[in-house]
Amino acid sequence: MLTENEAREVIGSDAYGSEGDKLGSVEQLFLDDETGRPEFVTVKTGLFGTKETFIPVADASWSGGRLALPFTKDKVKGAPSVDAEGGHLDRDEEQRLYEYYSMSYGDGAGYVGRDETVTTGTGDLSGTAGYVGDTTDDAVGTEGHDTSGPTTDDAMTRSEERVRVGTAEQETGRVRLRKYVTEEQETHTVPVRKERAVIESEPVTEANLDSATSGPELSDEEHEVVLNEERVVVEKDVQPVERVRLGTETVTGEETVDETVRKEHIETDGDVDERR
Repeated sequence: MLTENEAREVIGSDAYGSEGDKLGSVEQLFLDDETGRPEFVTVKTGLFGTKETFIPVADASWSGGRLALPFTKDKVKGAPSVDAEGGHLDRDEEQRLYEYYSMSYGDGAGYVGRDETVTTGTGDLSGTAGYVGDTTDDAVGTEGHDTSGPTTDDAMTRSEERVRVGTAEQETGRVRLRKYVTEEQETHTVPVRKERAVIESEPVTEANLDSATSGPELSDEEHEVVLNEERVVVEKDVQPVERVRLGTETVTGEETVDETVRKEHIETDGDVDERR
Protein backbone atom coordinates (compact mmCIF):
# COMPACT_ATOMS: atom_id res chain seq x y z
CA MET A 1 0.00 0.00 0.00
CA LEU A 2 1.19 3.50 -0.79
CA THR A 3 2.10 5.77 2.09
CA GLU A 4 0.61 9.25 2.08
CA ASN A 5 3.93 10.82 1.10
CA GLU A 6 4.42 8.32 -1.74
CA ALA A 7 0.90 8.92 -2.97
CA ARG A 8 1.63 12.60 -3.43
CA GLU A 9 4.78 11.85 -5.40
CA VAL A 10 3.05 9.68 -8.00
CA ILE A 11 1.30 12.61 -9.72
CA GLY A 12 2.88 13.06 -13.15
CA SER A 13 4.85 9.81 -12.95
CA ASP A 14 4.51 6.79 -15.25
CA ALA A 15 2.32 3.86 -14.20
CA TYR A 16 3.21 0.26 -15.10
CA GLY A 17 1.09 -2.88 -15.11
CA SER A 18 1.73 -6.30 -13.56
CA GLU A 19 3.46 -7.52 -16.73
CA GLY A 20 5.81 -4.54 -16.92
CA ASP A 21 3.85 -2.71 -19.62
CA LYS A 22 3.57 1.07 -19.40
CA LEU A 23 -0.05 2.03 -18.76
CA GLY A 24 0.23 5.80 -19.03
CA SER A 25 0.88 8.85 -16.88
CA VAL A 26 -0.74 9.45 -13.49
CA GLU A 27 -3.02 12.48 -13.61
CA GLN A 28 -5.02 12.61 -10.33
CA LEU A 29 -4.98 11.10 -6.86
CA PHE A 30 -8.24 10.32 -5.02
CA LEU A 31 -8.31 9.97 -1.21
CA ASP A 32 -10.93 8.58 1.14
CA ASP A 33 -12.72 11.60 2.64
CA GLU A 34 -12.82 10.10 6.14
CA THR A 35 -9.42 8.42 6.50
CA GLY A 36 -7.33 10.38 4.00
CA ARG A 37 -6.09 7.05 2.69
CA PRO A 38 -5.13 6.87 -1.03
CA GLU A 39 -7.84 4.94 -2.90
CA PHE A 40 -7.57 5.60 -6.64
CA VAL A 41 -5.36 7.21 -9.23
CA THR A 42 -6.42 8.19 -12.72
CA VAL A 43 -4.06 7.24 -15.54
CA LYS A 44 -4.19 8.70 -19.03
CA THR A 45 -4.47 5.73 -21.40
CA GLY A 46 -5.67 5.08 -24.91
CA LEU A 47 -4.46 6.50 -28.17
CA PHE A 48 -2.48 9.71 -27.56
CA GLY A 49 -3.48 9.52 -23.86
CA THR A 50 -7.02 10.72 -24.45
CA LYS A 51 -8.74 8.45 -21.89
CA GLU A 52 -8.45 8.88 -18.13
CA THR A 53 -8.94 5.55 -16.32
CA PHE A 54 -9.54 4.94 -12.59
CA ILE A 55 -7.26 2.33 -10.98
CA PRO A 56 -7.26 1.26 -7.27
CA VAL A 57 -3.95 1.74 -5.42
CA ALA A 58 -4.58 -0.52 -2.42
CA ASP A 59 -1.95 -3.01 -3.67
CA ALA A 60 0.20 -0.56 -5.62
CA SER A 61 3.88 0.07 -4.93
CA TRP A 62 6.13 3.07 -5.54
CA SER A 63 9.84 2.68 -6.33
CA GLY A 64 12.38 4.53 -8.42
CA GLY A 65 9.85 7.06 -9.68
CA ARG A 66 7.57 4.31 -11.05
CA LEU A 67 4.09 3.39 -9.87
CA ALA A 68 3.55 -0.38 -10.14
CA LEU A 69 -0.07 -1.54 -10.27
CA PRO A 70 -1.20 -5.19 -9.90
CA PHE A 71 -3.29 -5.21 -13.09
CA THR A 72 -2.52 -6.08 -16.71
CA LYS A 73 -2.66 -3.51 -19.47
CA ASP A 74 -5.69 -5.24 -21.00
CA LYS A 75 -7.51 -5.18 -17.64
CA VAL A 76 -6.96 -1.45 -17.25
CA LYS A 77 -7.89 -0.84 -20.87
CA GLY A 78 -11.33 -2.40 -20.28
CA ALA A 79 -12.08 -0.52 -17.04
CA PRO A 80 -15.50 1.13 -16.83
CA SER A 81 -15.74 4.82 -17.60
CA VAL A 82 -16.50 6.76 -14.43
CA ASP A 83 -17.41 10.44 -14.16
CA ALA A 84 -16.04 11.91 -10.94
CA GLU A 85 -18.46 14.79 -10.81
CA GLY A 86 -17.28 17.55 -8.52
CA GLY A 87 -14.02 15.69 -7.90
CA HIS A 88 -15.72 12.82 -6.02
CA LEU A 89 -16.76 9.21 -6.58
CA ASP A 90 -20.04 8.17 -5.01
CA ARG A 91 -20.60 4.77 -3.40
CA ASP A 92 -22.04 3.11 -6.52
CA GLU A 93 -19.20 4.24 -8.77
CA GLU A 94 -16.59 3.19 -6.26
CA GLN A 95 -18.22 -0.24 -5.81
CA ARG A 96 -18.44 -0.72 -9.58
CA LEU A 97 -14.72 -0.06 -9.93
CA TYR A 98 -13.78 -2.44 -7.09
CA GLU A 99 -15.98 -5.19 -8.54
CA TYR A 100 -14.41 -4.78 -11.97
CA TYR A 101 -10.91 -5.12 -10.52
CA SER A 102 -12.07 -8.16 -8.43
CA MET A 103 -11.42 -6.40 -5.14
CA SER A 104 -13.62 -6.46 -2.05
CA TYR A 105 -15.66 -3.35 -1.23
CA GLY A 106 -16.30 -2.79 2.49
CA ASP A 107 -19.67 -1.79 3.87
CA GLY A 108 -18.18 1.18 5.65
CA ALA A 109 -16.69 2.72 2.55
CA GLY A 110 -17.56 6.35 2.02
CA TYR A 111 -17.08 9.00 -0.60
CA VAL A 112 -13.73 9.20 -2.31
CA GLY A 113 -12.58 12.69 -3.25
CA ARG A 114 -9.83 14.03 -5.46
CA ASP A 115 -6.79 15.28 -3.56
CA GLU A 116 -6.99 18.97 -4.40
CA THR A 117 -3.75 19.71 -2.54
CA VAL A 118 -1.85 17.86 -5.23
CA THR A 119 -3.80 18.51 -8.41
CA THR A 120 -3.89 22.27 -7.91
CA GLY A 121 -0.10 22.35 -7.74
CA THR A 122 0.07 24.64 -4.72
CA GLY A 123 2.37 22.31 -2.80
CA ASP A 124 0.30 22.83 0.37
CA LEU A 125 -0.01 19.42 2.00
CA SER A 126 -1.99 20.58 5.00
CA GLY A 127 -5.43 20.79 3.33
CA THR A 128 -8.22 18.22 3.59
CA ALA A 129 -9.38 16.05 0.72
CA GLY A 130 -12.95 17.31 0.79
CA TYR A 131 -15.33 18.50 -1.90
CA VAL A 132 -14.08 20.97 -4.45
CA GLY A 133 -14.78 24.48 -3.29
CA ASP A 134 -15.29 23.50 0.37
CA THR A 135 -13.43 26.48 1.83
CA THR A 136 -15.72 27.62 4.63
CA ASP A 137 -14.42 29.09 7.85
CA ASP A 138 -15.13 25.79 9.63
CA ALA A 139 -12.37 24.19 7.57
CA VAL A 140 -9.75 25.80 9.79
CA GLY A 141 -10.18 23.17 12.44
CA THR A 142 -10.41 20.12 10.12
CA GLU A 143 -7.91 17.32 10.00
CA GLY A 144 -4.80 17.98 7.96
CA HIS A 145 -3.06 15.68 5.53
CA ASP A 146 0.53 16.83 5.55
CA THR A 147 3.58 14.72 6.32
CA SER A 148 2.81 14.67 10.04
CA GLY A 149 0.04 12.11 9.39
CA PRO A 150 -3.65 11.93 8.53
CA THR A 151 -4.76 13.46 11.87
CA THR A 152 -2.26 16.22 12.53
CA ASP A 153 -2.34 18.75 15.30
CA ASP A 154 -2.28 22.49 14.66
CA ALA A 155 1.42 22.41 13.65
CA MET A 156 2.54 22.26 10.04
CA THR A 157 5.57 20.27 8.94
CA ARG A 158 7.96 21.94 6.53
CA SER A 159 10.02 19.58 4.36
CA GLU A 160 12.76 20.01 1.84
CA GLU A 161 14.74 17.83 -0.51
CA ARG A 162 18.29 16.95 0.43
CA VAL A 163 20.90 15.93 -2.14
CA ARG A 164 22.87 12.75 -1.50
CA VAL A 165 25.75 12.42 -3.91
CA GLY A 166 27.53 9.13 -4.34
CA THR A 167 29.13 7.09 -7.08
CA ALA A 168 27.98 4.11 -9.09
CA GLU A 169 30.34 1.93 -11.08
CA GLN A 170 29.56 1.42 -14.75
CA GLU A 171 31.35 -0.05 -17.72
CA THR A 172 32.94 2.60 -19.94
CA GLY A 173 34.85 0.45 -22.39
CA ARG A 174 36.99 -2.62 -22.94
CA VAL A 175 40.71 -3.03 -23.63
CA ARG A 176 42.10 -6.09 -25.41
CA LEU A 177 45.68 -7.37 -25.55
CA ARG A 178 46.36 -8.60 -29.10
CA LYS A 179 49.57 -10.02 -30.61
CA TYR A 180 50.40 -9.73 -34.31
CA VAL A 181 53.48 -10.23 -36.53
CA THR A 182 55.30 -7.56 -38.56
CA GLU A 183 58.38 -7.78 -40.79
CA GLU A 184 61.45 -5.59 -40.44
CA GLN A 185 64.60 -5.42 -42.53
CA GLU A 186 67.86 -5.91 -40.61
CA THR A 187 71.39 -5.38 -42.01
CA HIS A 188 74.36 -7.33 -40.65
CA THR A 189 78.02 -7.09 -41.85
CA VAL A 190 79.91 -10.42 -41.81
CA PRO A 191 83.63 -10.87 -42.77
CA VAL A 192 84.12 -13.65 -45.36
CA ARG A 193 87.31 -15.25 -46.70
CA LYS A 194 87.99 -16.60 -50.20
CA GLU A 195 91.05 -18.01 -52.03
CA ARG A 196 92.49 -16.81 -55.32
CA ALA A 197 95.22 -18.20 -57.55
CA VAL A 198 98.66 -16.61 -57.38
CA ILE A 199 101.56 -17.26 -59.80
CA GLU A 200 104.90 -17.56 -58.04
CA SER A 201 108.24 -17.82 -59.89
CA GLU A 202 111.58 -18.77 -58.37
CA PRO A 203 115.05 -19.34 -60.01
CA VAL A 204 116.60 -22.81 -60.17
CA THR A 205 119.34 -23.09 -57.61
CA GLU A 206 121.38 -25.84 -56.12
CA ALA A 207 118.78 -26.08 -53.37
CA ASN A 208 115.88 -26.93 -55.72
CA LEU A 209 117.84 -28.46 -58.58
CA ASP A 210 116.77 -32.03 -57.86
CA SER A 211 113.04 -31.07 -57.79
CA ALA A 212 113.39 -29.03 -60.93
CA THR A 213 115.08 -31.82 -62.97
CA SER A 214 113.12 -34.81 -61.60
CA GLY A 215 110.75 -34.94 -64.56
CA PRO A 216 111.28 -35.35 -68.28
CA GLU A 217 113.27 -32.78 -70.05
CA LEU A 218 110.43 -31.74 -72.38
CA SER A 219 106.74 -32.61 -71.87
CA ASP A 220 103.12 -31.36 -71.81
CA GLU A 221 101.66 -31.10 -68.28
CA GLU A 222 98.68 -29.63 -66.39
CA HIS A 223 98.45 -28.68 -62.77
CA GLU A 224 95.33 -27.35 -61.00
CA VAL A 225 94.63 -25.77 -57.63
CA VAL A 226 91.22 -25.88 -55.89
CA LEU A 227 90.03 -22.46 -54.81
CA ASN A 228 87.72 -22.10 -51.75
CA GLU A 229 85.73 -19.21 -50.31
CA GLU A 230 83.36 -18.56 -47.40
CA ARG A 231 79.68 -17.93 -48.16
CA VAL A 232 77.25 -16.14 -45.83
CA VAL A 233 74.74 -18.52 -44.27
CA VAL A 234 71.62 -17.04 -42.58
CA GLU A 235 69.61 -18.94 -40.03
CA LYS A 236 66.73 -17.68 -37.91
CA ASP A 237 65.36 -18.98 -34.64
CA VAL A 238 62.60 -17.73 -32.31
CA GLN A 239 63.57 -16.54 -28.86
CA PRO A 240 61.30 -15.11 -26.12
CA VAL A 241 62.25 -11.52 -25.31
CA GLU A 242 59.60 -10.17 -22.88
CA ARG A 243 56.25 -10.86 -21.24
CA VAL A 244 53.34 -8.41 -21.50
CA ARG A 245 50.18 -8.58 -19.39
CA LEU A 246 47.03 -6.41 -19.30
CA GLY A 247 45.93 -4.94 -15.97
CA THR A 248 44.09 -1.95 -14.56
CA GLU A 249 44.94 0.94 -12.32
CA THR A 250 42.64 3.41 -10.60
CA VAL A 251 43.07 7.15 -10.91
CA THR A 252 41.04 9.58 -8.84
CA GLY A 253 39.56 12.80 -10.17
CA GLU A 254 36.80 15.19 -9.18
CA GLU A 255 33.52 16.06 -10.85
CA THR A 256 31.10 18.82 -9.92
CA VAL A 257 27.39 17.97 -9.80
CA ASP A 258 24.65 20.61 -9.95
CA GLU A 259 21.20 19.50 -8.80
CA THR A 260 17.94 21.37 -8.23
CA VAL A 261 16.21 20.71 -4.90
CA ARG A 262 12.74 21.70 -3.81
CA LYS A 263 12.03 23.26 -0.42
CA GLU A 264 8.76 24.03 1.25
CA HIS A 265 8.27 27.46 2.76
CA ILE A 266 5.65 28.45 5.28
CA GLU A 267 4.27 31.95 5.39
CA THR A 268 1.61 33.52 7.54
CA ASP A 269 -1.40 35.52 6.53
CA GLY A 270 -2.47 37.92 9.22
CA ASP A 271 -1.09 39.70 12.27
CA VAL A 272 1.22 37.25 14.04
CA ASP A 273 4.44 37.34 16.05
CA GLU A 274 7.14 34.86 15.10
CA ARG A 275 8.72 32.81 17.90
CA ARG A 276 11.33 30.07 17.57
